[in-house]
Amino acid sequence: MKFLSLFTKAPQHQRFTYKPRFYDSQKEEMLERESRIKKEIEHERGIVTESQGEYRSRIAGSFHAARKRSQPTSSTNATMIRLGVLLFLSVFIIAFMTWGKPVLYSLFLFIPVYFYLKFKK
Repeated sequence: MKFLSLFTKAPQHQRFTYKPRFYDSQKEEMLERESRIKKEIEHERGIVTESQGEYRSRIAGSFHAARKRSQPTSSTNATMIRLGVLLFLSVFIIAFMTWGKPVLYSLFLFIPVYFYLKFKK
């Protein structure tokens, strides 16, 4: 239960205003025809104007293309690395349980050789 306070306002009911929107297909078609005719007239006169809608669509297309380009390569590489690490650890654990400490010592021998061969270039 909330105690009344002198310094805060009491909560009031939430007001809801609903303004319905209507779709007029004839008006939509008329506006589309007018814009198409205006573009044709500007094109004939040689006036080059870039409308707001075209600019927005190019920006959205650029973001979509960039996301599409960058996504598959990073997720595929990360998945392959995780799979490789998981496979290596599982094989190492099985070998360690089977043969014991010699597997651990061979791992300590294998790591420097691997890094030497990798960075030898």
